[in-house]
Amino acid sequence: MAQALPLPWSPWGRPGVKALVTAGLFVTTLWNLRCFLNPSKGSREDSKHMEPLVVLVWEWPSKQVPNISGDVCRELYSITGCQLTTERQLLHRANVVVFPHVRLHPGRDRLPKERPPGQNWVWVSLESPSNSRALAGWNQTFNWVMTYRQDSDIFIPYGKLVPNQSATVNIPAKTNLVSWVISNYHRTQKRAEVYKNLSRYLHVNVYGRANNKPLCKDCLLPTTSKSRFYLAFENSIHRDYITEKLWRNSLLAGTVPVVLGPPRANYEQFVPADSFIHVDDFSSLEELATFLKTMNSSRYQQFFAWQRRFSVKLYTDWRERICTICTAYPHLPRGCLYSNLQSWFNS
Repeated sequence: MAQALPLPWSPWGRPGVKALVTAGLFVTTLWNLRCFLNPSKGSREDSKHMEPLVVLVWEWPSKQVPNISGDVCRELYSITGCQLTTERQLLHRANVVVFPHVRLHPGRDRLPKERPPGQNWVWVSLESPSNSRALAGWNQTFNWVMTYRQDSDIFIPYGKLVPNQSATVNIPAKTNLVSWVISNYHRTQKRAEVYKNLSRYLHVNVYGRANNKPLCKDCLLPTTSKSRFYLAFENSIHRDYITEKLWRNSLLAGTVPVVLGPPRANYEQFVPADSFIHVDDFSSLEELATFLKTMNSSRYQQFFAWQRRFSVKLYTDWRERICTICTAYPHLPRGCLYSNLQSWFNS
């Protein structure tokens, strides 16, 4: 998908602006159709070639680069025909080059000086638009985007529910009502405001660097699992931006998430409606606090009904995420560039 259409509820007021927007939508639609209805010959040839797909990661997304030698995609994730590399001298052989946004430097001086014909470049980000700087400088650069957004060319969520045949429910023993793990606390964030007002009506056990109570990696889940509820508050509110705060800190831990993020309907695209509590479900934070404090055991257990059918799968290994490029490759559009990356990501 080369462009994203503005959402239908975008607030444009004057008729003249509406006319311009309508014209823009028409042009964008034609461009999208061009990309999908007229794929380059290379897309048909690529599906036939027997050589492994070479995916060059220009700079690894995390500080530590794991072992990617050999047929790592097949050995770890049963994805065949996929060769990962960080060796830049293989640029001329690479079918795909991956550019994590966290490693992009201002300006283009650190990018390859030339792009071989038929090579596709991928922009990768797990951060929200609020935490992604300098997007305007990357127009007409990337063929595909790889993010947590469902409308990405390559979709990489923080987690998902997978079918589970166990038909059992496991609710850890509870010793307190609500917990929250927070490392970067900023008073200007919505989550800080909601926490401050909610804590007037109930006690919240706060852990993390922001409260001088850091938790070791292996201490996180045992700690949050002791709470009946967990504040899965996102640092910013954007479509599909649903992070490990929901998947790991609450659902995997065996506690009920109280979410602050995109609207309830967006969460329900990822998890069952009866598996979480949304802050927006209540007319006031006092009402929310009362709901949490007075919930009986029978009602509480209903929030775990999803465990009879599903289990949580976390995506934590960048090797797995990058290997999925090879799975998606045959179906991706060819010959397109994101003309305005910032506009797409902010839509």
